[in-house]
Amino acid sequence: MQSQKKCITIVPIFNHLEEDQMMEIMDATTQSSYKKGSLIYRDGDEVASLFIVRKGKIRIYKISESGKEQLVRILLPGDYTGELAVFGKMYQTSYAEAISDTEICMITKEKLQDFLIKYPTISLKILAEFSNRLNESEKQTTRFATEKVETRIAFFLAELIEDPNLSLEVELPMSKKDVASYLGTTPETLSRKLADLEEKGLILQKTSKRIEIMDIDELLLV
Repeated sequence: MQSQKKCITIVPIFNHLEEDQMMEIMDATTQSSYKKGSLIYRDGDEVASLFIVRKGKIRIYKISESGKEQLVRILLPGDYTGELAVFGKMYQTSYAEAISDTEICMITKEKLQDFLIKYPTISLKILAEFSNRLNESEKQTTRFATEKVETRIAFFLAELIEDPNLSLEVELPMSKKDVASYLGTTPETLSRKLADLEEKGLILQKTSKRIEIMDIDELLLV
């Protein structure tokens, strides 16, 4: 029960509810564990449950007709996938893979739909998340079509800054291979462009995942 409680209290679509309401949702939640590299679902699978990440990381990606992999997003604890279950019989259009040992909580489609009727504020939270994801998808598509790789990298790094008044050092939330996929380029090109930005004095690669932005204004002009 403690694990289910953590799932419900860290996910934004539920943690605004009253304590007794969250307890009711906890009772309807089951758990599952996945080893690093395990597929949680595949393109074409029916959306049967809402998956909430309690621990670990999940990468959501698509595979084009040519076989090229495109990263969509990374899910961290408190994030979720499978929200299409609210619309009835729907099918996955992507793959979900555990990129570390991962624990998830699941709520079946039927239970989720019952909760949406009983607690309409959950629906509003889910719609807000749909809107955010659509906005991110449109922004990503526009960047692929109109911006050069350096600019995509620059904006990606800038968006990782939590508080520019405190620190301009950021940590990549995924491997460089996944960053490259997310930005629509190759790992080799990403490494070369990061080295170019470092040579220009715009960034400093402290470790394989930690990067300090030396001049944010100039970086966003590349």
